[in-house]
Amino acid sequence: MAEKIYDLLIVGGGPIGLACGVEAGKAGLDYVIIEKGALTNSIYNYPINMTFFSTSDRLEMANIPFMSIGNKPTRTEALEYYRRIFSHFNLNIKLYEPVETLEKKEELFHIKTSKDEYLAKNIAMATGFYDLPNLMNIPGEDLPKVKHYYKEPWPFINQNIVVVGGANSAVDAALETWRKGAEVSMVLLEDEVDQAVKYWVRPDIVNRIKEGSIKAFTKSTLKEIREHEVVITTPEGEVTIENDFVLAMTGYKPNFGLLNQLGVKLSEDEKCQPEYNGQTHESNVPGVYLAGVVCGGLNTREFFIENSVVHAGMIVKDIVEKSKVRGIK
Repeated sequence: MAEKIYDLLIVGGGPIGLACGVEAGKAGLDYVIIEKGALTNSIYNYPINMTFFSTSDRLEMANIPFMSIGNKPTRTEALEYYRRIFSHFNLNIKLYEPVETLEKKEELFHIKTSKDEYLAKNIAMATGFYDLPNLMNIPGEDLPKVKHYYKEPWPFINQNIVVVGGANSAVDAALETWRKGAEVSMVLLEDEVDQAVKYWVRPDIVNRIKEGSIKAFTKSTLKEIREHEVVITTPEGEVTIENDFVLAMTGYKPNFGLLNQLGVKLSEDEKCQPEYNGQTHESNVPGVYLAGVVCGGLNTREFFIENSVVHAGMIVKDIVEKSKVRGIK
């Protein structure tokens, strides 16, 4: 059983979790970051050739410059930047250690991971939203050829690909696989790709669709996935086409399981937004703080790295002030 009591335990070792660690260290708090995978695991799992929408200066934290070759950094440059943040501040982080249970007993939180047990006075949930894909819930979605995460185009050379979705990840996957020799069809719920697609990429996909290089089934949905074909519901009726792989770029959602364990309330509307104080980021459960995109619930387009880094300072400030009131620090 754990004997050491941390002032703050941070769940999630992404950019916002690291920012929480930096601020906690500066404030003299005894903290630990628990990460289920690699350092900045979500960024590591992004497509290899991904370029951020934001400029590098907007992704900076703790007054450490983010230098990138281009105006908009790549995945690799971001991985190196956050590795340097980790190294520069000598952050106390446990990697490849998924959190299994969280429970509050009296004034302390009891945390059990796959490797150890911890005690903490406060918890900051910085778990992001890249863990769970939005499922289509259709027959055949569990076939091995269905991928909810896209990494690189090489496995899809000379294959019949169906890309589901019209946002950035879907567009990137469609263009990259097509350029490496795949036969690509897109299934779009609306009558065109998302208006929010990166402005330097959107004209490319629009023109590829217009010229017929990439087939787009608009106002359509994927109805069924079979071993060698798929069935698409279109305004003109059902269409069956040959298929080798389905790239279901249908978005992702936060893992609410840990929040539920702690008793954090979620809104009853379609956003499922956790309840928290906008000034302190403390949830309805005293001592449980929310940082980053998890604050938006299912509305994953509300919070980004650049507008969430400030959450770390707000959280640590509240913890320090409350500790002073109690006469602890």
